[in-house]
Amino acid sequence: MSKAQNRLQVQALQEAIHALRARQFARAEQIAASILRTSKTDRAALLVFAHALLGQQRASEAIGPLEKAALRGSDPELEMLLGAALCDARRAAEGIAQLRKTAARRPPFLPAFQELAGRLAKSGQLGDAIAVIEEALTLSPDSVDLKLDLARLCLQANDRARARASLVTAREAAPGRPDILIELAWALFLDGDYAEAAATYKHALGLRPEDTQTRANLAMCLMEMGDRDGAEAALRTIMRGRPHLLSRAAYTLAVSSHGRFFFRPSDAAKFLGANGAGAVKP
Repeated sequence: MSKAQNRLQVQALQEAIHALRARQFARAEQIAASILRTSKTDRAALLVFAHALLGQQRASEAIGPLEKAALRGSDPELEMLLGAALCDARRAAEGIAQLRKTAARRPPFLPAFQELAGRLAKSGQLGDAIAVIEEALTLSPDSVDLKLDLARLCLQANDRARARASLVTAREAAPGRPDILIELAWALFLDGDYAEAAATYKHALGLRPEDTQTRANLAMCLMEMGDRDGAEAALRTIMRGRPHLLSRAAYTLAVSSHGRFFFRPSDAAKFLGANGAGAVKP
């Protein structure tokens, strides 16, 4: 391949990656496929191609190329993607077996543990999923992402005490990560520790102020604390310029023990100022 051809291929790959990140899966598939026609063993193009097919719910079409690539040499990322494709193609037993094989490789490839745990949890095998992440943590005890994964699985299993402990440890290691703060706040909320949950949500919003779901959760905390004015102000902030979020805001009001319920969406919209009107008096 000439230098000019190589430069064009690099540019095409960058375009394919950009399309994939933008969730333009058909475009990413098209570009990656054109690269693979001239360079069949291009690893990066194959990864984009397979991810694009998975994004279009066409996992079965990704299996063949991934199997061939896996046979060419040890590549844990390609093997993990093969396992995911098999699971998505309704060949879950084969997919889980492939993911277990990849997770057993040394040195460890931690994303394989995460993918395996996610697939097990999705199938209702929470105990096995937790065991997978626990094993990964023995191999990489300082991994904040694994601690977050463990906490999320423990929350699904309703083991809130262990989830909180893992999240507190993760927060101490990475205090600037909103995803950790949000999960910790939710665990606190489930335990009825509304004041601490609200403070944690506020911290997360300081780092990611446009996160409407976090602001809605903050409103739920404030409502449970009896701070209706603060909760309603948070919901009006969500609604400002975003009338399509009316159902989310109205739901937050309705589910709280100190909230409000509106029979008509128009009344909820008026109360929250969704149409530019001022809030009605309680």
